[in-house]
Amino acid sequence: MASSSIIGKLDAEIECKSNADKIWPSIRDFIKVYNDAFPPGTYTSVQVLEGDGVHPGSVRLIQYGPGSPIEIAKEKIEIVDDEERIYGFSSIGGDLLKYYKSFKASVQVFPNKDEQGSLLKWNCEYEKLSEDAADPTLVKQFVIQGFKHLDQYSLTT
Repeated sequence: MASSSIIGKLDAEIECKSNADKIWPSIRDFIKVYNDAFPPGTYTSVQVLEGDGVHPGSVRLIQYGPGSPIEIAKEKIEIVDDEERIYGFSSIGGDLLKYYKSFKASVQVFPNKDEQGSLLKWNCEYEKLSEDAADPTLVKQFVIQGFKHLDQYSLTT
């Protein structure tokens, strides 16, 4: 079977009540807001290993709490575009790389026409280490839930 059969992509669209200008900083500055934006225990720690944790080239080590589909992730921020409201990273270490040769994710924030809410378009691209590896649907569900928490946080700040 061709190796292209183990390359995959997942997408999600999340409707938010926060307008794009409110939720975008919470996504971009996750390192600064995660303690306040998420329920206790969602993340046990987020450490900046290189850079400032916000801009491209920065490397973060994220330890997740109980109930997360992964325990630890080492991520390199690849893109932060304030004008287009795009944020993306690649996994360079941690649990995801036990199952995937590569894993990249990004999110873009779009304002609703009425400016009263926003639409988040998230996607990930991955290459499985083997055909037996599951698609990262649990990661997708965790991310969707996380964006809902960021939406609630953005409405109150």
